[in-house]
Amino acid sequence: MVHILFGVSGCGKTTIGKMLSKILQKPFFDADNYHTFENVLKMKKMLALTDEDRKPWLISLNKLIAKWNQEDGAILACSALKEKYRSMLAEGNNVSFIFLEGNQKLISKRLATRKGHLFPIELLQNQYDILEIPTYGIRVEVDQSPEDVCKEIYTEIKTENAKYK
Repeated sequence: MVHILFGVSGCGKTTIGKMLSKILQKPFFDADNYHTFENVLKMKKMLALTDEDRKPWLISLNKLIAKWNQEDGAILACSALKEKYRSMLAEGNNVSFIFLEGNQKLISKRLATRKGHLFPIELLQNQYDILEIPTYGIRVEVDQSPEDVCKEIYTEIKTENAKYK
């Protein structure tokens, strides 16, 4: 299974993903590393990506998720803000979604202190505007320590796994 951590930029996907990777002993991947050159340039120019911009990236990630499932699973950090993005990632794959939820004030403060990330704080409002909150998967508030977020996720994963055994 590939566990996909998703939410707006600055919610802690990479931090939580790396910690969860150690706990679950699965490799961690950051979807940002798979963006096309054109997408990276567009974001650096502070332009929001369109659905068309994201399509090749999501198709590529879907194929990688299939590969990682064959290799005993993984943890993937990916914004996946819209339902159709999550559907594209999940199509034909064994995945679970973990929504890292945070209010805009908290996330803005985090982004203001972050250095060297490709996502500009000016695009945060756009992410909240397009965010489609799921009614499925695991949902965790990120207004607590990364360790506590991971403990909550781990407990939920174990509960979910127990349901299907």
